[in-house]
Amino acid sequence: MDIALFRQDPAAFRTAFAARGAAIDVDALTALDDRVRALKNAAETLKAELNAASKAIGQAARDGKDVIAAKEHARSIGDRHKAADDERAVAERDLEAQLLLLPNPCLPEVPVGKDARDNRVVATWGEKPAFAFKPKAHWDLGPALKIMDFERATKISGSGFVVLAGLGAKLSRALVAFFLDRHGANGYQELAVPFLVTPPTMQGTGQLPKFADQLYACRDDDLMLIPTAEVPVTNLHAGEIFDAAELPRKYTAHTPCFRREAGAAGIGTRGMTRVHQFDKVELVWLTTLARAPEELLTMRGHAEALLRELGLHYRVLELCTGDTGFSSRHTFDLEVWSAGTDSWLEVSSCSDFGDFQGRRANLRFRAEKGAKPQPCATLNGSALALPRCLIALIETYQQADGSVTVPPPLRPYLGGVERIAAPAKNATGAA
Repeated sequence: MDIALFRQDPAAFRTAFAARGAAIDVDALTALDDRVRALKNAAETLKAELNAASKAIGQAARDGKDVIAAKEHARSIGDRHKAADDERAVAERDLEAQLLLLPNPCLPEVPVGKDARDNRVVATWGEKPAFAFKPKAHWDLGPALKIMDFERATKISGSGFVVLAGLGAKLSRALVAFFLDRHGANGYQELAVPFLVTPPTMQGTGQLPKFADQLYACRDDDLMLIPTAEVPVTNLHAGEIFDAAELPRKYTAHTPCFRREAGAAGIGTRGMTRVHQFDKVELVWLTTLARAPEELLTMRGHAEALLRELGLHYRVLELCTGDTGFSSRHTFDLEVWSAGTDSWLEVSSCSDFGDFQGRRANLRFRAEKGAKPQPCATLNGSALALPRCLIALIETYQQADGSVTVPPPLRPYLGGVERIAAPAKNATGAA
């Protein structure tokens, strides 16, 4: 957070935090900031006195005078300066720790609300698929088609995992290739990034310190498994300074994502709707504050285009303040229709972070040559998340005989396969 803006209008931040449902003690934060500044001023004053005392010692020596008293005076000031500077450093660390826990204030146009029930539907595309039979959920379709294996996944990894097999694995790979190809055509540079990152990298995008309990950590190596490609891609240019002409930077990456929390009990935990490991294609923009709101809509459009081309019924939600993610100031979610569960599934979250991540990750640009560097704005969007796209696809295109029709855009990635059917049984009755 920009502490200078906070100092100008703490009441506005109090209102913004309250709209998010965040219990932030603004008065305590203001008091801590005041204390840091007072301690800094005190340390600087003593530093100036110490410099003057040191010069006095030199002058006394040059004049042939006794320097013992001058040295003792300087030593006393030095001790006081060290104590004051140590106290300042501790207070600054405390303030920094508090600032890292503050959510990004939402933009004024974001609807105020408490939770997901207050989100606003802003667009809908297509119609719910109609069936002449009762559609099955993916946890029935997948195993019957031998393309999903939940039991063996549980055997090797515990609950919250899935094994995709045969055409299931190929269909998942086809979706990823389809997504990446479309993003490349839209001007995104594809990246293959590490799946393990350092804690400072997690801090740069806002996962740390607030969400440490939701992350998988390799503590012996001080590395963490990424919850999204947003983390390594956004931090790619940490500490760098762009020229304005180099922005926006548009990146896309496919990675597995690892999350410790697999969701609440109920329908969301059955099958592969919520899992600890899943694949996702991500979009990341590095841009400017002025352009970010308009470019968010462009990014959202790129994600929507994928769903339309696949013929999947979806809707767009504008998240309310209480449901907007910690680092975001404005978010749109895309949800596809799950015919097998008669419910909506989130497959994309497109967010404008303003300069929140730019400040944390030290991403900067110069508006013109010689100008003072300022933080970049960042955008991020899932485009799209598997396996929920896979869920919606097989449930939408299921047939009465239990087979699944492959949408035309994916057929070239599957060698022309148009239909996924259960393997034929051999003479012994085994598939």
